Amino acid sequence: MPAELVISLARQALYTVLLVSAPMLLAGLATGLAVSIFQATTQINEQTMSFIPKIVVIFLSAMLFGPWMINVATGFGAEMLGNLSGFIR
Repeated sequence: MPAELVISLARQALYTVLLVSAPMLLAGLATGLAVSIFQATTQINEQTMSFIPKIVVIFLSAMLFGPWMINVATGFGAEMLGNLSGFIR
């Protein structure tokens, strides 16, 4: 395989991974920021106070965006399998 093809496949794979993981990562980031601001204003330093809400929000975002994430991931996989004959030559 030419180097350009390998780089293109790696770029597409990384883009797909970032696209699929972005909703959960952004939801966790926003929740962590909100909890950190709350902890700073109230001066409560409890470890579980930042951990539990992030888990709940990430789980809810996975449920909400799950079908879309599966469609994107399976679309990428189908595209790779569809082009498999072009990769082998």
